[in-house]
Amino acid sequence: MIATTPLPAALRAADRLVHRLTDPAAIWPAGRPDGGRSWPQSLAGGASGITLLHIERARTGHGDWDLVHRWITGSVAGEISGAANANLYFGAPALAFVLHRAASASGRYWPVLKRLDSATTTITRRRLEQAEHRLATGRRPPMEEFDLIQGLSGLAAYHLSRYGDADITRAALSYLVRLTGPHSDPDGLPPWWMDVAPTGAPGPDYPGGHGNFGLAHGIGAALVILSRARIAGVALPGLVEAIERICAWTDRWRQGDESAPWWPGMIVTEQIASGHLDPGLRPRPSWCYGVSGTARAQQLAGLALGDPARVRTAENAILATLRDPVQLGKLPDIGLCHGMAGLLQAAWRMATETGNTQIAAELPGLADRLITALDRPGHDPELLDGTAGAALALHTFATNHAPAPHWDTFLALA
Repeated sequence: MIATTPLPAALRAADRLVHRLTDPAAIWPAGRPDGGRSWPQSLAGGASGITLLHIERARTGHGDWDLVHRWITGSVAGEISGAANANLYFGAPALAFVLHRAASASGRYWPVLKRLDSATTTITRRRLEQAEHRLATGRRPPMEEFDLIQGLSGLAAYHLSRYGDADITRAALSYLVRLTGPHSDPDGLPPWWMDVAPTGAPGPDYPGGHGNFGLAHGIGAALVILSRARIAGVALPGLVEAIERICAWTDRWRQGDESAPWWPGMIVTEQIASGHLDPGLRPRPSWCYGVSGTARAQQLAGLALGDPARVRTAENAILATLRDPVQLGKLPDIGLCHGMAGLLQAAWRMATETGNTQIAAELPGLADRLITALDRPGHDPELLDGTAGAALALHTFATNHAPAPHWDTFLALA
């Protein structure tokens, strides 16, 4: 692991944020005011997400396991969802993800985790059956079939992290291989093209659907997970070819030059027909759709394929972003999904993965920007877009440590 240059202020800022997030009853006394993140089982916005912060602190010697237990108790309160819409970010799989991180370090929670694992495996097999039926019909995939947040990319990420090269992992990975083709489409659309808007539902602005590059809802997450499996030594028929097919498509639409490349967040049929992408469509450098996610996916693909040129291109992309005030100015928010915390975590992962000292040298400045933004009032406490996620990114940067099983697997960054 490369030695970054942590800011003492980063750890102090993380400590202050954690102090405000100690009492589950005091954060949302009557539940979330918007009711929209399914407290407490939502990893994105509920108790389980904030629990992940406290677990990571305890695992690295900066937190209290009694506090972790209090948050876990709140996270598993009530009926746990094993319904068809359960996923890495909600219900039994989300809680399994969180408890795996706690159990691996504390030795506790294994009986509960075993039951959650069983439910998650059942959910995954059910979702795989549905996907196989869809593949047999030749219809295009719905977003919730394969994306990270709702779909099988997220479930595959969990199983790879939890079990490694196990039957359920291979089944999920085999689906991702099949998702990528090979496929011959008369309109030149890849097999992961969706006939919906980026919301996941049909929309008048997307009559031909869209092709999504991002880690949250696009093929970027599948690229990461397949690459991670390859790096971990999983031998699966078609695995390398699937990575190569995704890379060929992302290469076709890569923009900029070798010193500052970037990838679109999505494209539509008009761009497929013209073969042209307007530079104004460059996404902000966020995790969900921007270079924070797409560059990390390309770096891991390069490592998986033994392609140093791809690794170098990916690292040039993140480095150029970190050095560009205009691009940084497009991320005023603090969060992991849409803000600076996501860029900080992705850049830290990229710097430590290959020992890139140039990327590492830019991290203190980004951390300082995030700390300044956190001083402004009005932030949500949640994990994905709020202070819990910012605290995790700052803590990881400041300690230069994120032990396996990695907390940021739920972001497809590790």
